[in-house]
Amino acid sequence: MKLTLTEFVSLDGVCQGPGSPDEDTTGGFTRGGWFVPHMDEVFMQQAADWLAQADGLLLGRRTYEEFAESWPNMPDPDEPFARTMNGLQKYVASNRLSSATWQPATVLSGDVPAKVAELKGQSGRELQIHGSARLGQSMLAAGLVDELRLVIAPVIVGSGRRLFPDGTAPTGLRLVRNESTPGGLAIHVYETTGAPESGTYEGPGED
Repeated sequence: MKLTLTEFVSLDGVCQGPGSPDEDTTGGFTRGGWFVPHMDEVFMQQAADWLAQADGLLLGRRTYEEFAESWPNMPDPDEPFARTMNGLQKYVASNRLSSATWQPATVLSGDVPAKVAELKGQSGRELQIHGSARLGQSMLAAGLVDELRLVIAPVIVGSGRRLFPDGTAPTGLRLVRNESTPGGLAIHVYETTGAPESGTYEGPGED
């Protein structure tokens, strides 16, 4: 299976609390909900198209618990997003959880990168990470992410947890697709290429 990482980020790289003011207040964060004003039908269709390629979800504990509170309790359980999210196999990376209530689900503990590598070796389409920034960072560091999908909102949040803080593993990327939506979201899709390349700029006229 192919491992993909989808993240909502602001122009200044914040990924914390995109969906609502009370989604993630860790560290006293009070600026949540910054992504929502820019959502539109084009973005929702893209999100649906991505989700339709999933054969499983890989989630961190916090994201799993947030999703487990919301998706099974949607007013219309037959709504396409809810039906897909609830029916997909979930893999939860956690050394705290011993069981998972939002089924079908499997808890991955111990050497999570090794277990994810085993999952990637199975037949299937995509194993998808949504949110779960810390998990995404660890999977990038392990060289396991095949495709990075960034949805960038036209806003500077000014504080909050960054998707790529200092110390993030250096990673080379190749842009394979980019487009914008009427709501101003910039969608950038990258393939990972291993270690980043470097070079020395030689100005015009220099040999």
